[in-house]
Amino acid sequence: MKAKEGVVDRLNKILTAELTAVHQYLLHAALCGNWGYERLEHHLKETATEEVGHASGLIDHILYLDGAPNVERLDHVASGATVAELFKADLKFELDDVQLLREAIAHCAKVGDFTTRHLLEHMVIDSEEHVDWFETQLEAVKQVGLERYLAEQLRKEGS
Repeated sequence: MKAKEGVVDRLNKILTAELTAVHQYLLHAALCGNWGYERLEHHLKETATEEVGHASGLIDHILYLDGAPNVERLDHVASGATVAELFKADLKFELDDVQLLREAIAHCAKVGDFTTRHLLEHMVIDSEEHVDWFETQLEAVKQVGLERYLAEQLRKEGS
C-alpha cells in the first residue's frame, strides 16, 4: 500500500525515538541493577521490551506502506548519576514522545491515513502511561524521601 504524503517520514522519526527509548531504558535498567535496585531494574527492562514491540510494529507498518524503515539512527540517550536523574530524563523523553506521536496522529487524520493513526493512538496511550509512572515515582520520592523510596526498590516484587 502506498503511504500518504509525509506519513513514512513521521513514522521514521517515531521509530528513531522508539529505538532510542530501548537503549535508554536498557542503560537505566543496568544502572539501577548495578546500584542494587532490582525492582527498578525489572520495571525498566519491561519498559524497554515494550519499546522493542513498538519499534517492531513501526518497522512492519513502514514496510506495509512501501517505505524504508530507518533503523540506523538514534537520538541522544540520556543518563544520570542518580535514580532521580534517570527518572527526570525518562519523563522528559516520554513527554517529548507524546508530543511527537500527537503531531503524527494529527497529520494522519489530516491526510486520511486512519490505519496509521490507529497504530499511533495505541502507542500514545502507552507513552502517556509511562509519563504517569515517572511522575508518580518522582512524587513518591518527594513525599517519602529518596532513602525510603530507594529502600523499597532493593528487591523485585515476589523476591
